[in-house]
Amino acid sequence: MLGANDGIISTAGLVVGVAAATQSRTAIATAGIAGLVAGAVSMALGEYVSVSSQRDTERALVSQERHDLTHLPAAEHQELIQMLQDRGLSRSTSLRAAEEFRAHDELGTHLELELGLDRAHIVNPVAAAASSAIAFTLGALLPLIAVLIPPDSFRIVVTIAIVLIGLAITGFVSARLGAATPSRAVVRLVVGGAMALAVTYGVGNLLGTAVS
Repeated sequence: MLGANDGIISTAGLVVGVAAATQSRTAIATAGIAGLVAGAVSMALGEYVSVSSQRDTERALVSQERHDLTHLPAAEHQELIQMLQDRGLSRSTSLRAAEEFRAHDELGTHLELELGLDRAHIVNPVAAAASSAIAFTLGALLPLIAVLIPPDSFRIVVTIAIVLIGLAITGFVSARLGAATPSRAVVRLVVGGAMALAVTYGVGNLLGTAVS
């Protein structure tokens, strides 16, 4: 949803600003498509770099924990017992549980309890980059299509209305998914989007007047 919101707001601001400066459908379409492509690529690259760094850190932590278990097994075992006690288990129960974890998956247990990591879910930078690019693109298509379909006299009004409705929907959905209050998310996105559109429209209008 965050990527889609970025796509909606950034592309809407771009096409509304250009539409305020010129009525050329070609110019508006060119700017919108260029913004969509540039934004999707930027989102993908940024996400790839960020998640790659996170993956490298997670792999280093796994490697370090594996090294400690190999070379300091007694100390690591005592650490596991203490972590279990810190979570409310009695000393005797912690001792038994630590022995069972040692026989089953001591490394996985240490990673989860000590570092909050799951080896089966190490982050994937390619998947993260692809999902960000797709989300941005889907969001950007909304204002791009909205600005190109209506007649010149209604283009900006229709685009702004559709964009604000789209932001309200994404805000509602994201809030519901996160078990948050939908009204707050909707208001934040709609007000923020409206302010962004007002600024870009004003800039486009000033530039268009100056050029003409």
